[in-house]
Amino acid sequence: MAKTTMKKMLEAGVHFGHRSRFWHPKMERYIYGTRNGVHIINLEKSLPMFNDVLNFASKTAANGGSILFVGTKRAASGIMQEEAIRCGMPYVNHRWLGGMMTNYKTIKASIKRLKDLEFLAEENFSQFGKKEALMMTREMEKLERSLGGIKDLGGIPDIVFVIDIGHEKNAVKEAQKLNLPVIGIVDTNHNPEGIDYVIPGNDDSIRAIGFYAREIANAILEAKSATPESGAEKKVVKTTIKPSTAKKDKVDDGAKQTTSNAEPAKKPVVKKPTIKAEPAAKKPAVKKPAAKKPVAKKPAVKKPAAKKPAAKKPAAKADKPSKTALNAMKKDQLADYAKKAGIKVSDSDTKTAMIEKILA
Repeated sequence: MAKTTMKKMLEAGVHFGHRSRFWHPKMERYIYGTRNGVHIINLEKSLPMFNDVLNFASKTAANGGSILFVGTKRAASGIMQEEAIRCGMPYVNHRWLGGMMTNYKTIKASIKRLKDLEFLAEENFSQFGKKEALMMTREMEKLERSLGGIKDLGGIPDIVFVIDIGHEKNAVKEAQKLNLPVIGIVDTNHNPEGIDYVIPGNDDSIRAIGFYAREIANAILEAKSATPESGAEKKVVKTTIKPSTAKKDKVDDGAKQTTSNAEPAKKPVVKKPTIKAEPAAKKPAVKKPAAKKPVAKKPAVKKPAAKKPAAKKPAAKADKPSKTALNAMKKDQLADYAKKAGIKVSDSDTKTAMIEKILA
């Protein structure tokens, strides 16, 4: 189980809250006192709550779930990106786009556009002019900044981890609409209601933000490293049980034979199983028609083997650019691309005809 200590929290400055005049009354139960006009957070309450969050995050990661790291303010942007990449989780470290989770279909189209631009950028936009290449590069950088952290997410995350619930209120609202559990760092100037897993603590200090993100990332990595080991142990247990059951069956058969031999031996008990064994042996001996069937099936197996080169076509389609990317090319560029891809195109074909042949 992933756990942290109060010493680490004190060193990170988690106990420092906001000025006492900006406090929220619903955070009163988490406040220890006031010092120099600044509220001090009670770490005796924050510590067990943070350990519960670490256990929840590790269980989710062990089951293959995803945790979205959200921190768009300047103090949290770089740290959240670094720790999310380290533990292999999605992140949003710049502006939160409206509908990023509630309107995921539209966001998915933007992610597809980003991947198309990355495909074209592999050749440095060589088939485009300087102006077009510059515009596409700027568009790709803009999309990468907003969607680069979630382009490999593939769907809605299982948990949303937010540093400042006041600054990331749009992300919190969308998560609440979708009934997603929210892990939130709540300072003394915010309302903790509506947050599933509250962590009372400092949400402004870079050191404190790094502490939260680092501890959760470590818990995720520990859970991921522990899951394959547990699976391997289960497999070993199963293999060790099987031979023991087989031995028991053999012992039972031997016991039956001894008991049967203990009965009157003059009776031809042994001859009966031999007589039964002969027709039983003759039945499997008539395997010639059964052997002919797989022989007849061999040409049927060869037919899908002949179709294998045809199955290579969809693999090539996956590498082809989208229709929007092809429309952006010129006719001679399309002809060059078709020749490289091994697609027959004539000079008399129109641009649309070339695109249809490439996408066919």
